[in-house]
Amino acid sequence: MNWLTALGLAAVVIPSLYIYTVSIVATRFPVLRNKRICLLIAHPDDEAMFFAPTVLALTRPETGNHVKILCLSSGDAEGLGPTRKRELAKSGTLLGLRSPSDDVFVIDSPFFPDSMTTTWDPERISHLLASAFAPELNETTSTRSSGKKNNNKATKTKGEINPTIDTIITFDKHGVSGHPNHISLYHGARLFVSQLLTAAAAGKNKDKGQGQVDIYTLPTLGIARKYSGIIDALPTLLEWAWSAGITRKDKQERPGALVFMNNLVPGGEAWPSVDKAWAAMTQAHVSQMRWFRYGWIGLSRYMYVNNLVLEKVEAAAPAPAAGKGNE
Repeated sequence: MNWLTALGLAAVVIPSLYIYTVSIVATRFPVLRNKRICLLIAHPDDEAMFFAPTVLALTRPETGNHVKILCLSSGDAEGLGPTRKRELAKSGTLLGLRSPSDDVFVIDSPFFPDSMTTTWDPERISHLLASAFAPELNETTSTRSSGKKNNNKATKTKGEINPTIDTIITFDKHGVSGHPNHISLYHGARLFVSQLLTAAAAGKNKDKGQGQVDIYTLPTLGIARKYSGIIDALPTLLEWAWSAGITRKDKQERPGALVFMNNLVPGGEAWPSVDKAWAAMTQAHVSQMRWFRYGWIGLSRYMYVNNLVLEKVEAAAPAPAAGKGNE
């Protein structure tokens, strides 16, 4: 068998195995169901370039999920902010969001500039998340930090914080591409959840599930795997089997690891497929389509495969009481 024959066989066998594996993952692997999910991104096009398999899987009607996208900048580094906002809404439609006009939010703030050299403040990100999804948390943390007692009996007591989301999905601590804006989201999201847990603990909440928000992060991979396309499905599945799959807890409420794969074959409205991920970039984010983007959408494993890891977050250490400093 010469190398041309071997290459030809590989060109047939690898995609065939991948397509078969997609059906297994879609029907037998753990998935989030009936969750209120926030995809936290830094720039318009992050949802398509990095998270398309995740969004396409979690917006399938049978999952019962409600997915929202919160984007902390308009990507206005080149003066295209208004255009990129519209492109993000169109991308949301292509990726299956219920109502992009209601479920896509873009923040335009000088505190969150689109910059390769700027790290965003985790405290500001946490405060923004609280304002959007748990406004009582800001009241609790501001009262605690000021040291003032809240005598308003009508105000909810500590621990009665009920976030309007169940899950945050965002980048890991390396940001996939190393972008400081991506990395900032990770730290801000963790701080938000840590403060939720702290507030619940301070209120001695009897319902341990109350106020629970999970964070799932997208792992950063080395360059070889990042540009290996569908071939990365194998190491991704092996990692999943090692970390979570062996236990076969398919029905657990909070899976420790998740895997989503886009099919190579178009599957209509209800089936995650790579043509939808490509369309989210080429048809929606038109202003961002440079020659190198085509290389990304063709070779990047993030267009075909996503794996998410459940982050372990603990309550923050309680702040010292006002007026009781070191003696």
